[in-house]
Amino acid sequence: MSSTIIELNAPQTQAFDFQPSSELQIIPTPTLNTLVQQLAGFDSLTSALEYAAKGVTGYNFYDARGNLRSVLPYSVLRENARDLARRFMNFDLPRGSRVAIIADTSPEFVELFFACRYAGLVPFAMPIPVNLGSRKIYVQQLKGMLESSEASIALSNLDYIEFLNEASKENISLRWSGTPGDLKQLPVRDVDLECNHSDETAYLQFTSGSTRSPRGVVITERALMCNLQGIVRNGLEITPQDRSASWLPFYHDMGLVGLVLAPMVTQISVDYLATRDFAIRPLQWLRLISRNRCTVAFSQPFGLKLCSMRVRESDLKELDLSCWRAAGIGAEMIRPETLRAFAERFATAGFSESAFLPCYGLAESTLAVTFSKIGEGCKSIQIDSKTLIDKKMAVRLQADGRKQSEFVNCGRPLPGHTVKIMSDDGQQLPELMVGSVLVQGDSVMLGYFNNPEETNKALKSGNWLDTGDIGFLFNGDLYITGRRTDVIIVNGRNIRAQDIEELAEQQPEVRSREASAFGVTDEEGSTTIVLVIECRLTSVTERQALITRLQQLVYMAFGVNCIVELVPPHTLPRTSSGKLSRFAAKQGYIQRMGLGEQLSLAESGDR
Repeated sequence: MSSTIIELNAPQTQAFDFQPSSELQIIPTPTLNTLVQQLAGFDSLTSALEYAAKGVTGYNFYDARGNLRSVLPYSVLRENARDLARRFMNFDLPRGSRVAIIADTSPEFVELFFACRYAGLVPFAMPIPVNLGSRKIYVQQLKGMLESSEASIALSNLDYIEFLNEASKENISLRWSGTPGDLKQLPVRDVDLECNHSDETAYLQFTSGSTRSPRGVVITERALMCNLQGIVRNGLEITPQDRSASWLPFYHDMGLVGLVLAPMVTQISVDYLATRDFAIRPLQWLRLISRNRCTVAFSQPFGLKLCSMRVRESDLKELDLSCWRAAGIGAEMIRPETLRAFAERFATAGFSESAFLPCYGLAESTLAVTFSKIGEGCKSIQIDSKTLIDKKMAVRLQADGRKQSEFVNCGRPLPGHTVKIMSDDGQQLPELMVGSVLVQGDSVMLGYFNNPEETNKALKSGNWLDTGDIGFLFNGDLYITGRRTDVIIVNGRNIRAQDIEELAEQQPEVRSREASAFGVTDEEGSTTIVLVIECRLTSVTERQALITRLQQLVYMAFGVNCIVELVPPHTLPRTSSGKLSRFAAKQGYIQRMGLGEQLSLAESGDR
C-alpha cells in the first residue's frame, strides 16, 4: 500500500488527524527549524505566532498507545486561527469579550485560543472532568467559571458538549455556545484583523482551587511576554536543538504557559500526551521523551511519583532518557525524596539527577517566579523542625537525633522580579526567617476578574503580590515551606499540615500514600487537628491500631492531640490540576461528620 508523506516545510491548511486505515502518513514536526530562533521578545502572542509560522516546527499530539494522531505546525496554526477569528467576527462582540473553551489536549483548543487573540477576544481554559462520575460537581464548576467571567461564547468538543450545555442553562451573558465544528459552519467575515497591544488582556487563568473557589486571574500581553522571556532565556536557556514533551493539562498555568506558549515563542516543537492517558500509563510520556529525544519536560511531583510506581523494571530497557536536560519540577510542594526515588529508578535508563530543575510560580504571576540553576539538579537544606515550629526560624540541622524538615531550593527570581519575606505584622524579614512570600515584577496579574475583594487581598501597596505561600530566603534563593492556609495554629503553635501528612504516609498500611491534614475550629475558637487517610484495611482491630498509632506519633512529634479518620481509596478530592485539595477535604470531613453550618462559618476565615 502506497503512502503519502506530508512535506512539513510546505504550507498546509489544516491539522491532520491520525487514521490507522488511511493512506495518509503523518510525521512529527522536526526538532531543527529552518528559521533563525528568537527567544521570545515579541510584544504579543499573535506577533510571536506570525514569526513562528515562517518555520517548520509545531505541535504534535499522541494517543494513549503512543501513536501520532495529529500534527499542527505553527504555519497551519496561524492559518486556521486567522480563519476562525473571522468566523468569531459574526458575533460582533466588543473587543476584550471573554470566550470559554473546555481545554482538552487537542489541536482544536490551541486553534481556538489563538483565534480569540486574533479576533481581539479574551480566551480562558476550562478543565475537563477529573472524574466523569462527579457530573454534578463538574457542571457546577463550569457554571461558576462562565458566570464569574461573564463569558459571551463557550466552546467544547463533542466529548464534553453535554456538560457545557447543562452549565450554560439560564446564563444571561452567554451569546452562543457550541463545538468547533459548529463554529466552522459560520461564514468567514472579510475583515482586517487588528493587532494586539501589550496592555490588552491576553487571557484569563482560573486558579486550581486547592484552597478556595477558583478565581479568574487577569494576565496582560505585557505580563505574559515578560514571563515567557524570563522562562525561556534565564530559566531554561532554550537552544535551537531543544524539543519539549508534556502531559500537563492545557487548563493549568504550567501546561498552558510553560508547554504550549513557551515552545511557540521560541519556535521549538513539542509532543503532547493527554493527561488522562498519562495517568493510566505514564510510561508513554517517558517513551515520547526517549523516542523523540526531547530535552525539556516538566512535571508536578506526583507525576514523577506515578512514573516511579507504575513503570516496570522491564520497561527501563527500552528507554534512553540521557537527552532530558531540563526536568522542570513545580506547581506543588516539592519533596526531595520524590525526586531521589525517581532519579534512582531511572538511572539505568540514562536519566541524570542533574537534570532536575526545581522552580516556583503561581498563576497570579503568570507562571514562573523563581528558577534554580539549570544543570545543577535539586539542592535542599535540612532544618531543625522544633525551631521552625516554635520560632518560625530556619536553623540548619547540626545535632544528630533531632527531628528535621528538608526543603528544596527553588532558585532565584527571574530578571525584573523581586521576592521578599514578610512577618504577620507586615515587617520584612531577614534571611532564614520564615514568613509570607511576596512577589513584585512585570509578570504580576492585574487582579482577579470581577472580584475586587479578592484582588485587594492579594495585591498590596507597591503592586506586591501576596502569594499565600510561606517560606524563607537563604543566600538569595527561595525555599517554600507550605501555604499559609496549610499551617495549623494550635495553642499558639504553628504546625505544618505537610509534616503531619508525612507521618501518616510513612506507615505501611497507608498503601495509597494519600493523606490530608487540616484544622477545624469550633464556635469557641478552639482548633483541633484532623488527619484523613485513604486506607484499604477492613479489620476493625487493624484500623483502630493504625488510628491509635498515628495519634501517638502526632502527639510525640508535635505535642498535640488529633482526630484520625480512615476513608476508602479515591475519597480525598483533588483540584483540576491534580493536587490534593485540603480545603475540599476539610469540607468533606465537615459534611461526613454532620458538624453543621456553624462550623463551616467558623472555618470561613481559612478561605
